[in-house]
Amino acid sequence: MRVAGVLVGCLTALLGLLYFVVAGAALGAFLLWPRTRARAHALLAAGARRLTALERGRRSLFFHDVFPEHRADDRQILRYLAARTYSGLLCAVVVGLVDFGAVLAGIFAVGLTRSSMTWVDVLSQVVLGGTLLFLAVQGLRALTEQDARLARECFGPSERELLQRRIDELATSRAAVVHAVDAERRRVERDLHDGVQQRLVALAMLLGRARRGRTPERADALLEQAHKEAREVLTELREVAWRVYPTALDSLGLREALGGVSERCAVPVRMEYDVPVPLPSAVETAAYFVVSEAVNNAAKHAAADEISVRVRQRGATLSVLVRDTGVGGADPAGSGLTGLGSRVAALDGTLHVDSPLGGPTTITAELPCA
Repeated sequence: MRVAGVLVGCLTALLGLLYFVVAGAALGAFLLWPRTRARAHALLAAGARRLTALERGRRSLFFHDVFPEHRADDRQILRYLAARTYSGLLCAVVVGLVDFGAVLAGIFAVGLTRSSMTWVDVLSQVVLGGTLLFLAVQGLRALTEQDARLARECFGPSERELLQRRIDELATSRAAVVHAVDAERRRVERDLHDGVQQRLVALAMLLGRARRGRTPERADALLEQAHKEAREVLTELREVAWRVYPTALDSLGLREALGGVSERCAVPVRMEYDVPVPLPSAVETAAYFVVSEAVNNAAKHAAADEISVRVRQRGATLSVLVRDTGVGGADPAGSGLTGLGSRVAALDGTLHVDSPLGGPTTITAELPCA
């Protein structure tokens, strides 16, 4: 199949040469005149695009190349067809030389049986023919590789572009993760300072007043108040610890950890969990924080009456969907959702936020599990 593809490529290169000769003769004057240059260039590119489609079909049929959906501009099309025509014609010359060498080798073999030649002459002819054959094969290999490289550059992003795009994505996601971690640390510090610390100060003051109480009844009342404050401090401290990292993920798994989110939420949460196999730890952590942040935002800011959570695995992708019946208007550029997007992007996942004014708000995360 590949040999047939190379031979067909030689024929299509002849078509490209013929097209450039005929189209150049017909449109040459119009290409030189500034007023008609754009129209003539468009006509030239339109014909070249048809020949390029033929080349794309040849690569797919004989070489089984799969190209992404990518529409090259007119300049790329003309540059590709010109380079492909030159490469194909050069390949046709090399193929012709190989065929001519094969004919000469046959004539030499026939002549060898009918004439007397010394072994030195035979050896020199064999070495010369083998060297030329090796050079011709290497030339054909280089031309076929160039043909594939030209097709990749025209019909889809080149390897360099894909590599550079991947480098940019990794650099962006790394910077976003660092920013999200710093923002999370600041939020935890703020929760500890403004919440837990203030409550502990109040608890210490209550205990001090109870010690200085003049009557047993007054001391008992202050101790009861201090006991209530201690329970609230423990609850808030537990909330902060769960926002840092839920230990239930390690001990009980994602399903039970999400159940804890539902139990702590003041709004009814309807949970649908369909994950048949264990998930990687990083994926479980990201899924947990997506659900936790979305549920907390809906309970605090969206005035929602009900929240539905769906966690489902299909193939190598974990889908997380959180929808609430609140007022909508969630800002995807906010610190919380931005941090979630960075956490998901670090795993090569995607996060989508749909929150029109008036609701509902739908947050969807797609996380690769492989």
